[in-house]
Amino acid sequence: MLGHQIPQNVSHESPDDDALPETASVAPDDMIKQAQAASNFLKALAHEGRLMILCHLSTGEKSVTELEQLLQSRQAAVSQQLARLRLERLVSSRREGKTIYYALEDPKAARLVGVVYDMFCANAKS
Repeated sequence: MLGHQIPQNVSHESPDDDALPETASVAPDDMIKQAQAASNFLKALAHEGRLMILCHLSTGEKSVTELEQLLQSRQAAVSQQLARLRLERLVSSRREGKTIYYALEDPKAARLVGVVYDMFCANAKS
């Protein structure tokens, strides 16, 4: 590594190293349950419309009408995706008069949406 020096104050350990679970200490039945939960979570996010909704909700609560406009999509399509996100407990809803507002509920979803945004949107070129 010619001309490249590693700063002395940089740790070689990831700050999240201690946050990673040890798979050897997890019982096989628990590992299966957790893998199923992770799979369901990722399936809920693995849809363009649902991912876009979560991205918009990551900036704050939105009404169904606002989401329709942001997604340039029909109310029925947006409602269908919101129903799946509610079923998976990734979003919460509240009613104010005739308007229903949605918010990102699951901190894991918020964290993952942030990572996806950083990876795919933050430095995207049109």
